[in-house]
Amino acid sequence: MAEQTALRRGDVAVVIPALNESLRIRGVVEGALAQAASVIVVDDGSDDDTVERIADLPVRVLRHPRRMGKGAALRDGFAEAERLGVRAVVTMDGDGQHDAADIARLIAAANRHPGCVVIGARLRKRASQPPHRRIGNDFGDWGISWACGFRVVDSQSGQRLYPREVFTLRDVAGEGFVFEAQMLISAARAGAGVVAVPIETRYACAGEPLEYRKSHFRLFHDLWAIASHVVGQVLGHRNPIAEYARTRRTPPVIDDCGGEFVAVAASDDVHAGRGGQR
Repeated sequence: MAEQTALRRGDVAVVIPALNESLRIRGVVEGALAQAASVIVVDDGSDDDTVERIADLPVRVLRHPRRMGKGAALRDGFAEAERLGVRAVVTMDGDGQHDAADIARLIAAANRHPGCVVIGARLRKRASQPPHRRIGNDFGDWGISWACGFRVVDSQSGQRLYPREVFTLRDVAGEGFVFEAQMLISAARAGAGVVAVPIETRYACAGEPLEYRKSHFRLFHDLWAIASHVVGQVLGHRNPIAEYARTRRTPPVIDDCGGEFVAVAASDDVHAGRGGQR
């Protein structure tokens, strides 16, 4: 089989699920257009002027007549990307918390780790993340890693790159934020690895120059939905205890070419670069 050529800007579509994102959506889309040839915005029943804010930009807009949830928005975005024939999809939120400039870094990491899901992991300036969100993220990482069979960094991040063999997976279960968790689990069970690329945490806080809308993630409601779903996935293993032991022995992979997280990697038993995932 011929070696696959490297991913380039023209091979990638950016999918942006959007619900009442008039505050930041134009800047998000303009940033994405600078990094990828195709941008797909899925308006999930917004009742503000989200769509009007980007009406003059060269993007594909899919509209839900009512709110259907992030899972439905991503599914529709993936289906449109598949129709376009792209080789990879980058997802990012419409609220401005992701920096479009990081898309190039995700693509570069994908070329170093072919066939892997690449997560923009919010490791930089992590102290600015609200404590309750950080605790929720850590708990999510623990459970989702168990279901994947290897440790994952920042499993709750919405900025990811999915290769074509992953974003075209059929019958991925879950609605709302559960869908993103199941995407990682389904990818792992299909034989794909998961790689983390350190990005900056961007939240509304003292000293932050940008204003962000309140997160759509409802900590207790959505974390419970994710946790109960993941428990079902874990219990589906023939031997969940053995699977847990194997998971803890298989550290996450952090693509850290600059060496910024070498010390963290050493202390947390994290591989920098290619790791031991199946």
